[in-house]
Amino acid sequence: MSLLRFAARACTSAIFIKGGIDSFSNPSGRAQLAGGLLSQLRQTAPVPASDEQLVQANAVVQAVAGSTLALGIAPRLSATALGASLVPTTLAGHAFWEKTDPQQKAAEQVQFAKNLAILGGLIYIATS
Repeated sequence: MSLLRFAARACTSAIFIKGGIDSFSNPSGRAQLAGGLLSQLRQTAPVPASDEQLVQANAVVQAVAGSTLALGIAPRLSATALGASLVPTTLAGHAFWEKTDPQQKAAEQVQFAKNLAILGGLIYIATS
């Protein structure tokens, strides 16, 4: 593994490791954000566990897959797992289309676009 690839994977992983640890330790705020999306999902599919437990499960995926990606352990699988966890995180956490305040909407659009950029990088890692 080249030093440059290691650095790229470590940089990509940092947000997931930190975010995963934070979400696992304090899931309530993120569970509130996810509540609307999870309620909609529960109308059509059996979504197990409480909202906080689902947030914590997603946090574990992000922290573990972020760590394995940074270490170069199964990088394609790690990037795939991170991408899969990023989609619901983005939809639940940055639903700019639901915001009415222009400043809040703009801020969420930036975060949504940032997550799309990260997802693009993960897709590249997963397929290269």
